[in-house]
Amino acid sequence: MKKKHAFGQKVTIPEENVLVAQALTKTYFQGDVHIKAVDSAYLTVKRGEFVSVIGASGSGKSTLLHMLAGLDRPTSGRVYIAGQDIIDMDDDEFSVFRNRHIGFIFQSFNLLPVLTAKENILMPQKIAGKTYYPNYFNELVEMLGLSDRLHHLPSELSGGQQQRVAVARALINKPDILFADEPTGNLDQTSAKELIDLLLATRADLGQTLVMVTHDNSIAMLADRVLTMTNGVLEEIKK
Repeated sequence: MKKKHAFGQKVTIPEENVLVAQALTKTYFQGDVHIKAVDSAYLTVKRGEFVSVIGASGSGKSTLLHMLAGLDRPTSGRVYIAGQDIIDMDDDEFSVFRNRHIGFIFQSFNLLPVLTAKENILMPQKIAGKTYYPNYFNELVEMLGLSDRLHHLPSELSGGQQQRVAVARALINKPDILFADEPTGNLDQTSAKELIDLLLATRADLGQTLVMVTHDNSIAMLADRVLTMTNGVLEEIKK
């Protein structure tokens, strides 16, 4: 698929590359001081890949993830998801695109407290006006061990169960790519292991593409590729 770059040249994105980032940069200004949180990052992720990003606190890894997912605008650079240039989309266009093509798992769960687990999971479908497919829903909640928790409010669920609801919500529209920002950060060791096992299962069973930021090197090493952020610079490391 061909897209027109902001400067006019054509960019060809191969179909198998679900995510392409080019010269992605985020600069913050503090008086006369310019701080590059992300410094000209390049990244290509193929469909079905699991890529992890590690780095010290403040290294820029979460800023990078938020720009890749369209939650934050870069100072410069391009991001293509499923062949679409998300940087050139206006807010309304991107809101529709994100709901249909991008899943995001937050460290803090971000569930709506007045909705049941089932209602939280189905919210992206409701926003998108998509048809409810009970078979896929049932498959998803069974895979995530939520079948007996669907009518509970978030306050009635454990931290691990709330994060599994958040995962189901992120997957309900069958996104092209799933981003996860420290998804085990608020979980105990047992719940964290269960969550990672479930994410690996969704990848195996659904062919899900996953890009995850984590502080846990043992989790990062489960990925196909491991990237590291150091002072805003993204590099791939050998496993």
